[in-house]
Amino acid sequence: MSISAKMVKELRDATGAGMADCKKALEQTEGNFDEAIEFLRKKGAASAAKRADKEANEGLVTAIRTDDGKKAVITEITCETDFVAKNQEFVDYANTITNEYLNNEIADVSALKALSISDKSIEDYHNEILSKFSEKIDINRIVKFESNGYIENYIHSGSKLGVLLSVSSDKLNDESKALVKDIAMQIAAMKPISIDRSGVSQEILDKEKEIYRDQAIQEGKPSEIADRVAHGRVEKFYKESCLIEQVFVKDSKKTIADIVKQISDQAGEEVKITEFSRISIGE
Repeated sequence: MSISAKMVKELRDATGAGMADCKKALEQTEGNFDEAIEFLRKKGAASAAKRADKEANEGLVTAIRTDDGKKAVITEITCETDFVAKNQEFVDYANTITNEYLNNEIADVSALKALSISDKSIEDYHNEILSKFSEKIDINRIVKFESNGYIENYIHSGSKLGVLLSVSSDKLNDESKALVKDIAMQIAAMKPISIDRSGVSQEILDKEKEIYRDQAIQEGKPSEIADRVAHGRVEKFYKESCLIEQVFVKDSKKTIADIVKQISDQAGEEVKITEFSRISIGE
């Protein structure tokens, strides 16, 4: 099939690889975008850190929790331009959506839109915002946590990125809560995909092993050596991708597991990270 300049540019935007590499990848995969990305990764030309599905969206991430730290909500509201995202009416709308989802027992966005505030439904409010700004505005993602322990929320400067983090204990002093906040900031910065190794799917693991093995073979290593190299790189992948194994960004001599143990010692009981959610605009 014919490979257009637009296809090449879209692949380059998604991967950061060179134009020639992108064109070759598309030719080799007969224009299949996903297969072309995998082809580039195996060649070492694409950055694994970049997301193929990243979109150039604008909007806000907002988060709120109850005073007791038992319940929290994080929301992604998207729009087309940064101008709208910074408008106070849009900010107020995003905060209203998050508050209403926190304070009502509802299961999804459809139920949320049926709620009434100030004698009008959330859906009417949403339509007013659409009319005012003449942009596509979506309630893109909403995540609610409820816990018998403690939930921390973190919004990064600019409100484009946010995190909810839940731990198993509610016996936390101020120092421990500050450490939980540090872990939430770690999640924002370091993008873990799971709490520990058990959260990494076999599909992801098999894909990583395949890529690392192919890279080693392309570096000239024989098959049996490539297998050992792939195993070593998978270990590195775990340490970078599993929250508990990550190096603590505030102290490189410690891991997040060390910080959790410190929290446990202060709480007088074993504390575990039970779940987290990281939301970034456009990811």
